[in-house]
Amino acid sequence: MSEHNGLRQKVIGWVAEHAGALSRDHQEIWSYAEPSWREYRSAAWYVERLKAEGFEVEEASGDMPTAFVARWGKGGPQIAAHAEYDAVPGTSQAVAPHREARPGSTYWDAGHTDPHSALGIGALGGVLAAKAVMEENGIEGRIAFFGEPAEKVCGSKVIHAARGYYDSLDAMISFHPSYLGGLTNTVILETHCGCYWSKLYTFETVDAETWGASRSGNVAYNTAAVARAPGANDALCLMYTTTKYTRPSMLTNSGLWTLNEAIHGAGDATADNHPPRASQIQYAWRCPTMEMAAEIERVLDANAEHVAGITHTSLHVDVISKTRFGIANRVLAEATFRAFEFAGAPTWGEESLEFAREIQAGLGLEPMDAPLVDGLERLMEPAEAEADIRRGLLPTQKNYTSDDYIEYTWHCPTVRLFVGRPMLKSPGPGYRYPDWVRNAMGGHAPTIDPMMLKASEVVGLTMLDLMLSPETVAAARREFNERTGGGIGGSDWVAPLLAPDFPPPIGYRWPSYVDTPTGPQWYAPRPFDERERPFRRNAG
Repeated sequence: MSEHNGLRQKVIGWVAEHAGALSRDHQEIWSYAEPSWREYRSAAWYVERLKAEGFEVEEASGDMPTAFVARWGKGGPQIAAHAEYDAVPGTSQAVAPHREARPGSTYWDAGHTDPHSALGIGALGGVLAAKAVMEENGIEGRIAFFGEPAEKVCGSKVIHAARGYYDSLDAMISFHPSYLGGLTNTVILETHCGCYWSKLYTFETVDAETWGASRSGNVAYNTAAVARAPGANDALCLMYTTTKYTRPSMLTNSGLWTLNEAIHGAGDATADNHPPRASQIQYAWRCPTMEMAAEIERVLDANAEHVAGITHTSLHVDVISKTRFGIANRVLAEATFRAFEFAGAPTWGEESLEFAREIQAGLGLEPMDAPLVDGLERLMEPAEAEADIRRGLLPTQKNYTSDDYIEYTWHCPTVRLFVGRPMLKSPGPGYRYPDWVRNAMGGHAPTIDPMMLKASEVVGLTMLDLMLSPETVAAARREFNERTGGGIGGSDWVAPLLAPDFPPPIGYRWPSYVDTPTGPQWYAPRPFDERERPFRRNAG
């Protein structure tokens, strides 16, 4: 055990020695802030870095331009971790104690919210630390590191899973900054995430001239003089409102679920005597079971078909994502928590606390001596975390919220690791800080680095422990086989919901940047700037 702990200490030492470099790496990814399916610079950075570290890298894995798989090592078990690096449109925030878009951007541009920038570098640090100790001490084993784009639309993991990328793994360590209230510095025992399904509905006005009966064979058809077809804009509006009306009738009250929409495009520039030609609306829903997800899908599809008939449009439906629900692995969860106990909880220094106080003062609040939420600097026992998650859930509800990491859980033993993310303590009941506050803290190195570096320690320690403990790997596999009825293909195993040849949904009108003669621009129109042009009601 003392020799084992000595190797463990080397992992922690490697992270400490490279803390400055990892912090700079995080700032690089954070500055890119590229949204889903458009993370070209971020993915290229990871690929170049991993090749330099001696990994064999498959670029554009699964036919996804911004995905990758990096592999290293030989013999022994194959232990994996993953990076995410997509940002969220409409959340640009500078590293400042007040609301301010990143330099050269506007509030409408993308920014890191969770932040996935720290998620990816935290996992990368752990992978590199474990690799360094394994190389130095001749420890056999294989490391796989996945670059997973478009997590915010549950994009890549469903495709990697469908194409068999996870089938050969012995374990997956899935790290995420804490986000569920006080659920910090822990692992999930049983209540993993549920399903996320998403579809894109396209309405297109193909044969507008066949609308209505006002034409006569004796009169030339004149588009300016006849009733025009309702067209794609009306289809979009009807789909939006019809779904709002039917939402309460989609499901019984059998568990927490959500349904949200995003409009990809509508109408564009058409002449006033021609109907709008095309519109697109995307729906995404989160729920505990696939049965619930299928029922929501049935109602949405029916709504779309009726709307297309009413508006004289054609309908095209595309699947964006369909995830399964997560299954647990207590053996791996407990092994990871033992590594966390060895590493200890993260701590925050005065520079991060002072930044937090500046934010509070700027919001008109009394700065606190201890401005961060309680519990960030202690470990939470997995049983306590399980009770915290289940507070407010129905006893019959086995899964809660959604995240596509659950795709790993059907192909190998998987642990969900949470490390405390810095958040501000509420000054009183019911107070909620603006969203920009957490985004700003996510880019402030003294504030975000303690979480990110602690994640590197725990990921690296867990990898090392598994490489040195074939009995733990075997026990985790036995539990996986028991829960799936025999492993992959077993009686209780659920196959990927997408076909192996499912084309990645990369070609749609996802938010992106474009190059123009005046420089890079956000695809959306620039927001109205009241500081430059004060709004005047009824201005001519």
